[in-house]
Amino acid sequence: MPAYVISDVEVTDPVGFEEYKKAAPALLAAHGGTYVARGGAVEALEGDWVPARLTILKFDSVVQAKAWHESPEYRPLRELRKKTTKSKLLLVEGL
Repeated sequence: MPAYVISDVEVTDPVGFEEYKKAAPALLAAHGGTYVARGGAVEALEGDWVPARLTILKFDSVVQAKAWHESPEYRPLRELRKKTTKSKLLLVEGL
């Protein structure tokens, strides 16, 4: 069953965040993840939620998504993201 990581990210340090953006795709791919959406235009159709920068990642399973997020390889990037953004991440089980 697929799983999705949905992140709403407000970049507070654009220069530092560029490092994250450069390194993240290869690490994501190494863990079997793919981008569904990455920072494109967002339009609210209902409600008042307007993410600053929305990213959607797809994995084959919740287990795989958690393994990526908790991996030793991702840990330094996760810390870099936390230093350069205000982030909210959700893990959603797909159909």
